[in-house]
Amino acid sequence: MPTSITITSESSGSVVAKGATDDLSAQLLRHAGFKQIDDWHGRRHRLPTTTPLADQVAIATHAAEMLRAARYDVTLPPSLDTARMSPPVHALGPYAAGAELLSITDQIRAAEDGASLQRAVDHLLHPEHGALERVREALEAAGEQVNDLDDDAYALGDRFGFASEFVSSAQSELVDSDAELRRVGTASTSYSPARTVRDHRGAALATSPAANQAKVSSASSSPPAPCSATGHPPRASTPRR
Repeated sequence: MPTSITITSESSGSVVAKGATDDLSAQLLRHAGFKQIDDWHGRRHRLPTTTPLADQVAIATHAAEMLRAARYDVTLPPSLDTARMSPPVHALGPYAAGAELLSITDQIRAAEDGASLQRAVDHLLHPEHGALERVREALEAAGEQVNDLDDDAYALGDRFGFASEFVSSAQSELVDSDAELRRVGTASTSYSPARTVRDHRGAALATSPAANQAKVSSASSSPPAPCSATGHPPRASTPRR
């Protein structure tokens, strides 16, 4: 029977290959970029935790291809297999950012535990370098540039500003969710249905910045109707005959 080798991503962020007990499979893994470790746990191969995610995927995929060509049975998760991830960037033409987000989406769908899910989602939610923060900045900059280029296009600039605030609200909703993501799928994770319903209801009833602006504009353009002492507008008097 062929030797079975498993390449996985651990919660520490390191990629580990187990099952390469013979010299040929070990040599192929070392050639791909894995570091061999021999201790009382036995022989195994590992990538440093500092290896960038793109390099982890490339190295793991290349190692699996060489091992399979040598007739080894290799188990490789979709998150480390370029053939099972998103289409290459050129498939979307000039929309490189969209292609990167497709890759992140594939990593999220391929997550096998809460820790790997958190690492994938962090590419979206990181407060400084995450995709949401970059989108928020881009929308804000677009609104400012519209106003700089055309003073009369302030309404369009405001729409970009409102969109930027919506993204900021999404960031606020998900802040500090990394710890909860890491606990997903574990026995210690507990959710409060009442709190979830309450939070979602509050989000649904929250007034958007655009709606607030519309109310302000409407109030400033319409004169208030006079009210009687009872709080109702006075009725027109009927002349006596």
